[in-house]
Amino acid sequence: VALALFAMPWLLGRSGATSTTVVPDESAANGVCAVKKTPAKLNFTVKDMNGANVKIADYAGKVILLNYWATWCGPCKVEIPDLIALQDQYRDKGLVVLGVSQDDEPETLRTFAGQHKMNYPVLVGKDTPELLDAQGPLWGLPTSYLIGRDGAICTRHLGPATKADFE
Repeated sequence: VALALFAMPWLLGRSGATSTTVVPDESAANGVCAVKKTPAKLNFTVKDMNGANVKIADYAGKVILLNYWATWCGPCKVEIPDLIALQDQYRDKGLVVLGVSQDDEPETLRTFAGQHKMNYPVLVGKDTPELLDAQGPLWGLPTSYLIGRDGAICTRHLGPATKADFE
């Protein structure tokens, strides 16, 4: 059953992915959610793949793309190039992509991130289970949350997403 839940968005194609979106307005250009949604829970300190402490709350005021994933997840691998492109294109405009690995060891993450040329922080989620459920239950991977500069969750996307989906 768990395997079916993880594979469902992939089997249904991109149109079957679950996404909760907010209709963009002028505030979207400023990195603020158009409609007030649930505040993101960012008060976590987690290790990155190199063992450094990362305070997620330190990214407050930026647009955060919080991406939950795993190295064994095929759909997760599909979206990594687009996450890299987003980080490259929008870093100077205040976007930060944070990849939260659900259950991988730091050594595995370092190897994987190097092979895939990941240019954004890769966090070890397995040691911080409360972070994995902080924004709501993870029904499958990948799951991404776009958090506005105001700290509100603007959108949640279950399944692989493209750069255009996030833009």
